[in-house]
Amino acid sequence: MYIRESTDSDLADIINIHTEAFANDKEAELVVNLFNDQSAQPILSLLACVGDIAVGHILFTTCRLSDTVQKVSSVLLAPLAVIPSHQQQGIGGKLIKQGLETLSDRGADLVFVLGHPSYYPRYGFFPAGCQGLHAPYPIPEQHADAWMVQSLKPGILGSVEAKVVCADALDRAEYWRE
Repeated sequence: MYIRESTDSDLADIINIHTEAFANDKEAELVVNLFNDQSAQPILSLLACVGDIAVGHILFTTCRLSDTVQKVSSVLLAPLAVIPSHQQQGIGGKLIKQGLETLSDRGADLVFVLGHPSYYPRYGFFPAGCQGLHAPYPIPEQHADAWMVQSLKPGILGSVEAKVVCADALDRAEYWRE
């Protein structure tokens, strides 16, 4: 298995991965919308391949922190998908790790995700709300730990409080219900 940045010619494979992984078209449509959304740019799109077959995809899009004086480069991880026949093999984790390394090299400060609270902490994410970093839409209290952050640079967490402003394509309340 190897991981590489996706290209425009990979779009059909990316759509297929998300459609298979989620058993519907919603996440695939979201990915297409994010690719076409200027407010999501720049993006990092990684594809996991086994031989010539694309089996996993992760997308990171630019976001920003509202009402902050401090300049903080922020990114949102959404979505992550692995086709069912290749799940439970560590591919998702490898995509996350490669993405975080690439983002760190490119100067990103914070990475946010709304995801499963028992999965993403394995890769260094922890609840963001208790750090004063709030999701674009309110997260119900019983799911507050699903809104997570990871700092790629020391000294940022605890020095800034803000609400995350996501790409226009993600700026819909239904995407923020866990």
